[in-house]
Amino acid sequence: MLVLEEAAQPTLENENIVLFTGNANPRLAQSIARYLGLPLGSALVGRFTNGETRVRIEENVRGAEAYVIQPTCGNVNDTLMELLIMIDALSRASARTITAVIPYFGYARQERKTSGREPITAKLVSNLITTAGADRVVTVDLHAGAIQGFFDIPVDNLYAMPILVEYFHRKNLKREELVVVSPDAGGVNRARAYAERLDCGLAIIFKRRPEPDKAEVTEIVGEIEGRTCLIIDDIISTGGTLSAAVDTLLNLGAREVYAAATHPVLAGDAINIIESSRVKELVVTDTIPVPSSARQGKITVLSVDALLGEAIRRNYFNLSVSKLFG
Repeated sequence: MLVLEEAAQPTLENENIVLFTGNANPRLAQSIARYLGLPLGSALVGRFTNGETRVRIEENVRGAEAYVIQPTCGNVNDTLMELLIMIDALSRASARTITAVIPYFGYARQERKTSGREPITAKLVSNLITTAGADRVVTVDLHAGAIQGFFDIPVDNLYAMPILVEYFHRKNLKREELVVVSPDAGGVNRARAYAERLDCGLAIIFKRRPEPDKAEVTEIVGEIEGRTCLIIDDIISTGGTLSAAVDTLLNLGAREVYAAATHPVLAGDAINIIESSRVKELVVTDTIPVPSSARQGKITVLSVDALLGEAIRRNYFNLSVSKLFG
């Protein structure tokens, strides 16, 4: 639960603000609307017979501050087009400002060229969102923070860390026996921030990727024998890399292994891979919808509705967003 410092919090009742959602994660959008005490705006978001995306805003938004809540997940191309077309529709309907609330920013893992003749699709998507008419972007845990620089409009990159840290604080794990593990060299800064919040040790897994979505562990730096390990990542995709990391840690003497990630992409057979792995628990957020059937086993889902709702409220009233992470 977010704890705010201001004594009197302004509410959005009777303010000229409207929230809309596409089909990517309507449950999260509804939760955000409840947090803010607002209804979701009425919009038709569907398909024409030929498969093209059909959008119609079904209420007056002239002069309003509009927020479109739409992660680009699932069928990424379809949900991205829904987002772009909704932004365009609101712009043509004379909304005063349009904020794209993108809990999960798809195509973020292609933020640089790793070999010749590759695209930088994170930059391309950034350009599309800006060209469509967005005035601001709100997102959660970008895969690479530098993606903020791809936009020529303001970007609020929120962090799920306070939500995940609070959950593991409540589990009362002994800090002297706990070690946060970065699954790769690129995640060291993220893992270090978690280790500082949890007041525990830090370890790093070094690995190489022979091909996309596959990884091989080459070395582990840090003390893990006899410890409770907590693997921290931003995205869980196929689950294979996580399962291999868990096996490696346990084989090297770790007592038990937890994992936490912001974005549960869970592609392919990921849910079954995670359930059959030796991880004790995987904690994720609902930036991407997780099937109800997957919430009965090792996967725990925490909501970012208050985080995003509070960011929307603070943006509207021009209050500090950084205080959410103090």
